[in-house]
Amino acid sequence: MYIGTIAIGTPPQEFTVIFDTGSSDLWVPSIHCHSPSCLTHNLFNPHKSTTFKLLDNRIDLIYASRRIEGVLGQDVIQIGNLLHFNQTFTLSQKLSKDFFQNVPFDGVLGLGFPSLAIQGTTPLFDNLKNLGLIPYPLFAFYLSSRRENGSVLMFGGVDHSYHTGKLNWVPVSRTHYWQITIGRISMNGEVIACTRGCQAIMDTGTTSLLGPRRHIAKIQTLIRVRPFGSLQHTVPCNITSTLPPLIFTIKGIDYPVPAQAYIYESSQGLCYSTFWNVKQLKNEAETWVLGNVFLKLYFSVYDREKYRIGLAPAV
Repeated sequence: MYIGTIAIGTPPQEFTVIFDTGSSDLWVPSIHCHSPSCLTHNLFNPHKSTTFKLLDNRIDLIYASRRIEGVLGQDVIQIGNLLHFNQTFTLSQKLSKDFFQNVPFDGVLGLGFPSLAIQGTTPLFDNLKNLGLIPYPLFAFYLSSRRENGSVLMFGGVDHSYHTGKLNWVPVSRTHYWQITIGRISMNGEVIACTRGCQAIMDTGTTSLLGPRRHIAKIQTLIRVRPFGSLQHTVPCNITSTLPPLIFTIKGIDYPVPAQAYIYESSQGLCYSTFWNVKQLKNEAETWVLGNVFLKLYFSVYDREKYRIGLAPAV
């Protein structure tokens, strides 16, 4: 999980957030949230900010079937050296019972398209772009797989020292999520999914690789997983080095995900598959979600001027 620090209000109140390409809203818990999971997090106190304005709109947000209830407000938001006044955000007041517990972040800062945002609001990145506060309308992620080297989120430019080779640009296929078209998905030289092309959503707020149930079941069989509890699947740790990569072919270029990336070893010495089912709507195109398992391997650039995503191997 990759998190960073932002500040809200005057004087600034700090929060750790997930920078999430899979959503578009900014929310943090408020002092008026009395759900048990709020009590272990930093809470925004609007009474201590001289620049806060209450908009008084009641808001419900849904994240993977979990619910956030709150109100809208406006205040100063600071990310690094970027400062934006009058940014609309949600002050959460009630959370689903099993949501937000035992996580190392306080809220979420969405970096998706405006069509995903609460109606009548403008996402933070769009405000930075529209007001000319960044030199170029893009952002980029370097998600380090090594603890000693920090991950980086770049606004308005790209530091090419974080990737090797050239960036390969892929057009966005739908301006809702950061969504692209994949040509095929293969393993062991066999096309196992996406046989006629499919869709993929790049999601920094998701840790795993998600796909349709039947395709995930096939992958789990190929890598010899066994059930562990009601949800998780384990793999014998001693076979990880023998398992084949899963290869995503995008615009004719192969992006392999090796077993060392898609198998996670816990501190207890158990190895887990990071493949999960994603709910597929009837008649919907085959859709995958490429979370941080993929994005740790590939430096990614999200270009809002040309509606494209750039990918290159991360250093």
